[in-house]
Amino acid sequence: MLRASEIKLPLDNATSLHHEPEVIKAALLKKLGIPASDLISMAIFKRGVDARKSHAILFVYTLDVEVKNEDKILAKFKKDPHVKVAPDTSYHFVAKAPEASKAPRPVIVGFGPAGIFAALILAQSGFKPIVLERGKSVRERTKDTWALWRKNVLNPESNVQFGEGGAGTFSDGKLYSQIKDPKHYGRKVLHEFVKAGAPEEILYVSHPHIGTFRLVGMVEEMRQNIIELGGEIRFQSRVDDIEIENGQVQGVVLQNGERIATNHLVLAVGHSARDTFEMIHKRGIYIDAKPFSIGFRIEHPQSLIDHARFGPNAQHPVLGAADYKLVHHAKNGRSVYSFCMCPGGTVVAAASEEGRVVTNGMSQYSRNERNANAGIVVGIDPEKDYPGDPLAGMEFQRKWEARAFELGGKNYQAPGQLIGDFINGKPSTEFGTVQPSYTPGVHLTDLSTALPEYAITAIREALPAFAKQIKGFDLPDGVLTGVETRTSSPIRIKRDDETLQSINTKGLYPTGEGAGYAGGILSAAVDGIKIAEAVALNISNVRI
Repeated sequence: MLRASEIKLPLDNATSLHHEPEVIKAALLKKLGIPASDLISMAIFKRGVDARKSHAILFVYTLDVEVKNEDKILAKFKKDPHVKVAPDTSYHFVAKAPEASKAPRPVIVGFGPAGIFAALILAQSGFKPIVLERGKSVRERTKDTWALWRKNVLNPESNVQFGEGGAGTFSDGKLYSQIKDPKHYGRKVLHEFVKAGAPEEILYVSHPHIGTFRLVGMVEEMRQNIIELGGEIRFQSRVDDIEIENGQVQGVVLQNGERIATNHLVLAVGHSARDTFEMIHKRGIYIDAKPFSIGFRIEHPQSLIDHARFGPNAQHPVLGAADYKLVHHAKNGRSVYSFCMCPGGTVVAAASEEGRVVTNGMSQYSRNERNANAGIVVGIDPEKDYPGDPLAGMEFQRKWEARAFELGGKNYQAPGQLIGDFINGKPSTEFGTVQPSYTPGVHLTDLSTALPEYAITAIREALPAFAKQIKGFDLPDGVLTGVETRTSSPIRIKRDDETLQSINTKGLYPTGEGAGYAGGILSAAVDGIKIAEAVALNISNVRI
């Protein structure tokens, strides 16, 4: 099998998510310089979009192909990195459960992307994990989430952050990351998602996404698969304590007092499990404060972003809604960047604690809402901004979330300001052409006290700078909504590089965003797979 990349075709010829197979085939044959009779098979491995020239947008394909005389082709292209042997991207299990074992079952705390894939791999390997999720099942959780969005009622145990599927369930469903993945765990994740109901296109488009509504059904399907393989999943089962003896995990204690014995505890709690962070710190499990970012959500008309990115090709049905990725290094030494950009989406209420306001972004698969939104956030650092206690970053987040609650009117409305007014330092009093999408609602005010002064200064400088890359980004009527604080975990639960266990607590396997080892659905799922393999090898001590 060969992999041929950088095969470029103009957008004009595309009729769906990609060009017709015969068109792609003709370009491939031309690239390889072979007759059609020498081509045995062809499959799209990756399809990207080159939009650097908006008037001449290209689709860029990577293809996996079978040909006659493969050695001859490789020799011909030995100096061309775009024709080479295709790597094996299939998943290989590293261990299987012993047939007769009296050891306690592995326990997974949390059922977001990391917890789901840790449980799935362990179940597929025969280890029958027990999953403890503090929130509710995904459909019950959705009802609680809508209660905040529509009725200003927050359930601290069931919300955007807590419950089956994790925080990523109420997001754009992005399935790409910049992690190094030499073992191709990401392909395993994508294939499992397709098996659970995701569209097959996620296997090859360069920036795949699913959307919230599809994610709900997929999560349910994966849960059922785990159960059928012998796993057990318990909802509304918050872990309040971890039992440790002589540096070894012995079990967990639930909020109802029930004790579950285990020597292999996977901690996949997500970036907002603040009470869990406090508990593990009290238990002496080693954690560090880590950097994260804070800022606002910004909203523009999606049409503005489409025209800025795609020019005359804006609204082309094959291209869909345009996205962007921006970064600016401010004069005060702070970096400002776009985060979790949601084309054709909405800004959502993402609080998990009473008396605090948190924003996030979400899109459906169609990405057809009127506004584009993204976090515009400023990088902050523990040593400079919240030194001392490992949990100081968590308290830093709480401070600004409480401030947003106050500025928004103390009813879970979010404080907001028009972009033009924010840049010019004056309060906003009425909306212009851009209507905010955040529910329970946006209360216009002055955001200059909603974040630290250095963050406000950096963002004010960045917005006009971003307009040089995305024309109209500093649109005076665009809306800023505060605050975005949950960009990543404020802590890292340090683990050993080889065993992936906590550096001072044997049997504890921190994973995913909450542990500080991932950022987003795909990277968290990949980390969950790594942890599952480490647990499986430790239990069985047998390699396949």
